[in-house]
Amino acid sequence: MSRRLALSPSRAADFKQCPLKYRLRALDRIAEVPSRVAARGTVVHAALESLYALEKCERTLDRALDLVEPAWTALLAADPQLADVVADVERFVAEAQELVRAYYKLEDPTRFEPEACELLVETELDDGTLLRGFLDRIDVAPDGRVRIVDYKTGRSPALVREARALFQMKFYALMILRIRGVVPTQLKLLYLSDGESLVYEPDRAELARFERTLSAIWNAISAAGATGDFRPNPGNLCGWCDFKQYCPEFGGALPDYPGWPDAVDHPVGTSTA
Repeated sequence: MSRRLALSPSRAADFKQCPLKYRLRALDRIAEVPSRVAARGTVVHAALESLYALEKCERTLDRALDLVEPAWTALLAADPQLADVVADVERFVAEAQELVRAYYKLEDPTRFEPEACELLVETELDDGTLLRGFLDRIDVAPDGRVRIVDYKTGRSPALVREARALFQMKFYALMILRIRGVVPTQLKLLYLSDGESLVYEPDRAELARFERTLSAIWNAISAAGATGDFRPNPGNLCGWCDFKQYCPEFGGALPDYPGWPDAVDHPVGTSTA
C-alpha cells in the first residue's frame, strides 16, 4: 500500500524553489541521475549510523573508518547503477573516510549515547498537513533536554544561506514538539567538509510561526495539485537540475500530469527506519 503524500523538508524546499521541480520529483517520480556526491553522503551517514550501533568503547576512529567500505558495498548492492558513477572505488572510499575522520574533530562519539539514529518521524498538524522526515540523530540528556543533530558532508553555508540550512532543522524541531510536547533545546548541523558546526536554539513561539509557514506551503502545493498547475521558476540553480528535458523554460516537453494521489489513511507517529 502506498503511503499518503506528505511534506518533507526537501520537498518543501523543492516547491519553494520551483513548483515544477516539486511535481516532477514528488508526483511524476522521475528518476534522477545518480550523483557521486550524494552517494558519498549516503555512505558517510550509513557508516556513522553503524558506528552508534556499537558499544561506546568500540567507537574508535579506526573502527569508524573500517565501516565505510561495507557501507559502500551495501549501497552498491541496493543500487548497481552507482558502479557507473563511482569508477574509482578506492579513491571514493578514501574521500568518505576523510569525512568520517573530520567528524571526530567535531564530536567524541564515546562520550554520549544517542536515543536514535536515522529515525523516520511523522506527525500531522491541526489542519491535516502531514509532515515526514528522517532525523540523523536525536540525543536526550538525563534532564530531558533534546538535541537534534544533522550531518552535512558539504561545506558550511555562507551567512546569507544559513536560513535555508536551518529550515530543515526547524522542520524537525516542530515535529518533535508536536510528537513529544518538548521544544528541542538545540539544533546542531555538523559540516564535515570544513569542520564547522552551526548551532541554533529554537523557541516555542518561533516554531508556532514556522508551523503556519508549513501549512501555507502545503496549501499552495494542494491547490497546484488540484489543477496540475505547477509552474517552473527559472533561476541560478537551473544549471544543476536533472529535469531540464521536461521543462518548458528549456524547450522541454512535460509528461502528462499523473494527477493528485488518493489519500491513504495510516497511523501517524514515529518509527525507526
